[in-house]
Amino acid sequence: MRQSRGIILSIVMIPIACVVAVPFYYILVNTLKTQAQTTAHPLAPPTSFNLDNYIRVFETLPIVQAFFNTLYVTVISIVLMLLIGAMAAFGVLIGKARFATVLGIILVIAFVVPGQATLIPLYRMLAGVQLVDSLNGLIVMYAAGSIFCYFLILGYMRTIPAELFEAARIDGAGAFRVFWSVALPLIRPILVTVGVFQTMWVWNDFITPNVFINSPDKQTLVLQVYTAVGQFTTDWPTFMTLTVIVLVPMIVFFIVAQRQIVSGLVNGSVKG
Repeated sequence: MRQSRGIILSIVMIPIACVVAVPFYYILVNTLKTQAQTTAHPLAPPTSFNLDNYIRVFETLPIVQAFFNTLYVTVISIVLMLLIGAMAAFGVLIGKARFATVLGIILVIAFVVPGQATLIPLYRMLAGVQLVDSLNGLIVMYAAGSIFCYFLILGYMRTIPAELFEAARIDGAGAFRVFWSVALPLIRPILVTVGVFQTMWVWNDFITPNVFINSPDKQTLVLQVYTAVGQFTTDWPTFMTLTVIVLVPMIVFFIVAQRQIVSGLVNGSVKG
């Protein structure tokens, strides 16, 4: 029965996977072609292994600078989001019940408000502290993603026996020591899982950098793609090459972190 179910699932999923893979195949093969070849035979495999499009992109656009800008913003933002979210979840979990309830309601309200609705007031606030057109300003904006981290981490923390925290406090450990030495090691699976999802969000985000970044030397990779829409309007192979360059780091990251994502979800579902 199980074997037949697996065969049926494979029969259904393989065609769906092929359909989903067609756009990626289309983009990838056309990065190795000339404009004429792309126009004449867009789905045909390339006749030769031609890397001229990749060389042209690196020569005409500040891809390396944009990559390090994106890497800097992503790493610092994820560290802040995980730290703030974990500390908030731990504080609510061991804090007074009434305070935790009030704080939880406030965070729920903040979570359901669309980010686009607050762009104008946020822009004015960052302008007041001179963080507009700044990578650090982007980090401040992304730090608001701590709310999402807070909810997931709090749900995971509630599966941990409270006796572990109480035992550490009886042994004389303060709140921060309990958080750092007891809570953090126990919630590592959910931290990794949340970190992966938030990394993909920050890396691929377009709206926030587009609103708050003006200088070309501070642009992220996604903004480089947006800028290239006008620059390479008729040169589709070059534009697709830039798209591949932007996607490759996230594809590699997701493949490497895939096992951690599954591990974190499974551990969270069976813990306690």
